[in-house]
Amino acid sequence: MNARITELWTEIYGPGKARETVQALENLLECYRSTVCPPDSYASRSAGDEPAGFDAGGGDGLSGGDCTDVGTGPPGRIWLDHRDAVMIAYGDHLRGRDASPLAYLHRFMADELEGTVSGVHVLPFSPYSSDDCFSVIDYRQVNPELGSWADLERLGRDFILMVDLVLNHCSSRSEWFRAFLRDEAPYNEYFITVPEGTDTSGVVRPRALPLLTEYQTAHGPKLVWTTFSADQVDLNYANPRVLLEMLDILLLYLQRGAQIIRLDAVAYLWKELGTPCIHHPKAHAVVRLMRAVIDEIAPWALIITETNVPHTENISYFGSGADEAHMVYNFSLPPLTLDAFLQGDARYITEWASTLPQQQLKTAFFNFLASHDGVGLLPAQGILPDERISNLIETVQARGGLVSYKTTPSGEVPYELNVSYVSAIADPALPTAQRAAAFLCSQAVMLAIAGVPGIYLHSLLGSENWTTGVAQTGHNRSINRRKPEYDTVIDELGDPESLRAMIFEGYKDLLRGRGSHPALAPAAHQRIIGGSGELFAVLRSAGGERVLCLHNVTAEPGGIQLSEHELGLSNDRTFRDLITGDVLYPTRENGNRVSIELGPYEVLWLAYTGRSG
Repeated sequence: MNARITELWTEIYGPGKARETVQALENLLECYRSTVCPPDSYASRSAGDEPAGFDAGGGDGLSGGDCTDVGTGPPGRIWLDHRDAVMIAYGDHLRGRDASPLAYLHRFMADELEGTVSGVHVLPFSPYSSDDCFSVIDYRQVNPELGSWADLERLGRDFILMVDLVLNHCSSRSEWFRAFLRDEAPYNEYFITVPEGTDTSGVVRPRALPLLTEYQTAHGPKLVWTTFSADQVDLNYANPRVLLEMLDILLLYLQRGAQIIRLDAVAYLWKELGTPCIHHPKAHAVVRLMRAVIDEIAPWALIITETNVPHTENISYFGSGADEAHMVYNFSLPPLTLDAFLQGDARYITEWASTLPQQQLKTAFFNFLASHDGVGLLPAQGILPDERISNLIETVQARGGLVSYKTTPSGEVPYELNVSYVSAIADPALPTAQRAAAFLCSQAVMLAIAGVPGIYLHSLLGSENWTTGVAQTGHNRSINRRKPEYDTVIDELGDPESLRAMIFEGYKDLLRGRGSHPALAPAAHQRIIGGSGELFAVLRSAGGERVLCLHNVTAEPGGIQLSEHELGLSNDRTFRDLITGDVLYPTRENGNRVSIELGPYEVLWLAYTGRSG
């Protein structure tokens, strides 16, 4: 075990407790060292087909054999490129009668998304008791209603597999918590209790629910810490056994073929009364420890943190750029993109995007616009004026969406918009084709900027609000969590006049365009171009090749003028649109200014060779 891991263990638990438990940590790592191998979906990437300096390594599958010499190259490198996009889905998002839901998910990706989507984020797949799978009963099992480990391993062989480590809490129905209630060691120290009357008013709350829940135990009633709900019981990371347990589960997932591990709600992980219990220094230390473990045992694997908080706090989980998360969710992108399209004004997203750091080879944003959750409002604070945030809320509600609230010391505040992103963006008063164009333009913004794209299944499918689901469950987030029949979806995609089909086919065109050009890779250079608010414009470049990405966020024609010097045009002054393949000969104004016109909600990704020097 390397010295970095030992140092981090000591930082988290102090010298005394660390000395008592570090051998258990070393034993755990040794158990996995020779059995965690790069999955086929990683190992099959030939070195000659990767970005410069990338070494695909070896490895012969998911588990078994000797993986002590896999030739993975420098640890911690993000090896995802312009060809990669990750689809976000529940394990049972698509259902049928002749196979498991996970098998149907694999079928959909293999049959319908070949050459466009390379990865899949399967949301928590274990047995659960509530919160649509985020209240885990048994981390080491696959929910039999979804399928089996073999189904997940198959996904990991054929696609980049991203999975959740729901590490802040587990289900109140888990064996761990039941043993806690019986006062059985070691589980009697796996959870957090506080005396009656404890002042918890300074603790940050992510939802408008009580922080503490009373449970009857072998020693009478106790108040147990439950950040997210009474059924989601927070784990006690001050106990090293808990962190060892979670490291074991993390390594098990890697052994089973996962390549990206999502650390769910990690910002709330460490509890210390007298602090806000969010972004605690030891929460960051735990992320650093997990990064160090992965760098040693599975250097091809990536960590992504899920922290739905204001932008500056969110990106703090990059750490130094080499010691915490490889990727963080770009949580400000969804509300800022929505604002741009609802207002027909891209100035705020343009100003924000111009402040984003240039991504390096070891870090990247995970860009997304929709997910199983809603559109967070906190990440827009300090970027959008209050009146623009109010307009987001009012417009989403007018289009059938809902608003969720969280508790703060000053009262309840709007926390999240619960709405299908299609319903939010695509004005129902517009013709179907223009609704599809507006939605696809919003998605093109996300695909064009630097980072790795994460695409929710219902965005690919062009799904609108599922208000029936909200009525059935009583939960706002159900509005975007419909789980349709596989055959029904395929039939609907076969109708070329439907909104679903227009969005699905158009989305695949965007992904093919992105995958065709290395200047759209996560780490390729990015320059945001300011100007009139009707367009969001970004210039991406890799070597001498450039792509000018233009997005009209309005229902009216728009345009832009740029100097040849600003574009860095070479003597070949033509553009090729990556989406359509058309060659464009832009109008020249005043000798050296290029004028480009766009129709309502039009997207142009214009590739050209830049001037050398």
